[in-house]
Amino acid sequence: MSAPRSAAPASGHLDALRARLRTLGRVAVAFSGGADSAFLAWMAHDTLGPERALAVTAVSPSLPRDERDACASLAAAWGLRWAELHTDELERVAYRRNDADRCFHCKDALMDVLAPVAAAQGAVVALGVNVDDLGDHRPGQQAAAARGAVFPLVEAGFTKAAVRAASQGLGLPTWDKPAAACLASRVPYGTEVTVAVLGRVERAEAALRRLGFESLRVRHYGDTARLELPLDDLPAALACRSAVVEAVKAAGYRYVTLDLEGLRSGNLNGALEASGSRTA
Repeated sequence: MSAPRSAAPASGHLDALRARLRTLGRVAVAFSGGADSAFLAWMAHDTLGPERALAVTAVSPSLPRDERDACASLAAAWGLRWAELHTDELERVAYRRNDADRCFHCKDALMDVLAPVAAAQGAVVALGVNVDDLGDHRPGQQAAAARGAVFPLVEAGFTKAAVRAASQGLGLPTWDKPAAACLASRVPYGTEVTVAVLGRVERAEAALRRLGFESLRVRHYGDTARLELPLDDLPAALACRSAVVEAVKAAGYRYVTLDLEGLRSGNLNGALEASGSRTA
């Protein structure tokens, strides 16, 4: 993979982001490899240089191994100063309990390891939160902000679409990468999050990707896996039904179902709205 060109398309958002990064001076970007964090990590590197921009990938059972490897590959291709840190959210009872505040405890665990690294370098922790994220149930944002993290993409006015458009203009291969939240997001609230559960979800999703399905979610309901795919991919899933069933059962599930409503990122948050427990 070759490094993208550094010439950016004319954009007020890009100018605002670069200006904000320069104001921050030094940043440690939480780098998960998704479109948002990759864009922020690349912009920080391009704007501030490797001595003042560090990309950090938090590694735990909630991050698929393929995603960790993708971060390492991107960092090498782009020349990022990159590090991986291991987080311990699964050792926290409040996280494993998996209530509406699970993401709060996840980001709190991230800040436990990332904040000291940033502080030692005189840097500020920066997260790839975009404007659209502010309207979803994201208690992790509160946890990170309370501990000093900043959201440069929000401050520069970047929506998800703007991040993708700017990334495409810069030649970043992540511009059209499907959204990929942590594996714990596949587990309904109230169901305990364990290493075994996350491993089963990861194996099932990896097997489906090998069958050619790129955008997907395997929702975990005990022995049942509920597959969410884009509506356009449903005919393909039915056409290779036997292979899909075999792949998911091999990951540890007994029953395999296909959600006819299709892929809806963050749809488990709907249960919070129905119960009235959703928080801002």
